[in-house]
Amino acid sequence: MAYNKLIRALMIEIPSVPGSLGKVATAIGLCGGDIGAVETIKVGTAYTQRNITVQIENEEQLDKIIKSINDLEGFRVRAVSDEVLRAHEGGKVQMKSKMPIQSLADLSRVYTPGVADVCKVIEAEPEKAKIYTNIGNSVAIVTDGTAILGLGDIGPVAGMPVMEGKSALFDQLVGINGIPILLDTKDPDEIIETVKHIALGFSGILLEDIGSPHCFEVEERLKAELNIPVMHDDQHGTAVVTLAAIISACKSTGVDLKDATVGQIGLGAAGLAICRMLMAYGTKSVLGADRSQEAKDRLENYGGMPVDSLEDLMSRCDIVIATTGVQGLIKKEWVRKGQIILALSNPKPEIEANEALEAGAAFAADGRSVNNVLGFPGIFRGVLNAQSDKVTHAMLVAAAEAIAACTKPGDLVPQPLDRSVHEQVAEAVEKVARNAK
Repeated sequence: MAYNKLIRALMIEIPSVPGSLGKVATAIGLCGGDIGAVETIKVGTAYTQRNITVQIENEEQLDKIIKSINDLEGFRVRAVSDEVLRAHEGGKVQMKSKMPIQSLADLSRVYTPGVADVCKVIEAEPEKAKIYTNIGNSVAIVTDGTAILGLGDIGPVAGMPVMEGKSALFDQLVGINGIPILLDTKDPDEIIETVKHIALGFSGILLEDIGSPHCFEVEERLKAELNIPVMHDDQHGTAVVTLAAIISACKSTGVDLKDATVGQIGLGAAGLAICRMLMAYGTKSVLGADRSQEAKDRLENYGGMPVDSLEDLMSRCDIVIATTGVQGLIKKEWVRKGQIILALSNPKPEIEANEALEAGAAFAADGRSVNNVLGFPGIFRGVLNAQSDKVTHAMLVAAAEAIAACTKPGDLVPQPLDRSVHEQVAEAVEKVARNAK
């Protein structure tokens, strides 16, 4: 889900006595900071120097954290750095040749005159482009910049760091060439026509950070008009990982997901896709609430049941998922004893997990664990391996089940950089894709 916190690295001088690191952690936590990596830089007789990465909502919160640490006797924040900006300098991806070109013989093989022979082979048998070019292993990552993380419509150029991130993950996790494509139009017709014109160079299209409601039209029309797989990650990538999380939560609490009544609060791109995934999985009763009548009509068309009142939805559902971006939307008194509640908005959920548990929920979690990166790399690796021309709900359900199967007891989902998880997802998707041919 959307996640727009700031990340800063604090270099802190800490007294070398037991409990000192705990005091720093407490100071950061009381100010609302979220601690990430902790790295020991130098260990001395009197002081230990550590780099502590902290996620914050704004610079004012950072100032409070620094003051709180400096107010501790013997503690000192020596430096603050923005490691994220430094990591993005010059971009995160690059195009590189797989072959060394160090002689005229090399040149003649990779370019002229030898390349002409390859062109003639492809002209005669176009399907061989997947053998003799990188088309068979390339996916276009397409955005119009209208729904970048939790930042909204900030434009395609400002969204490029996200597209580069997707590209880097494709490469590192499953060996796919992900090529960012930035479009300077929000018009669905223009987006569709542009993607259709460039599609020859790719074996898949990943739509990314395209806003609702035009994302639905763009995806559906491209799926109908192209003969390569198309997937909108904000819809289906989120839905896959959410379904995996729900399966894990049900295992922990002994709930039968297929017989449960599930409520979805927020029927935007992610919310509607989650509902469709649940129904594809076999959940018999899926309810949904949203302020938009158009969104509720869409849910009804897909086979779900729209409701008008959040309180009504909470009273009727065994499992509740929220993707609204509205902090504190779910009231503590609405929580039913034994409910499973996944409030997935970041950085602030619709209800804090500890509040939901205090109110009687059997299981509660926020969106920090539900990361799309667990889904899209393996899904596309699987469809490319199978040379499938589409991504189906059966493939997406298989991906979710594979993620859930890799989840350790007590966890919601696996660690997102565990390559074995992505391999399992790819194998599950490929199996379904091949069986469907």
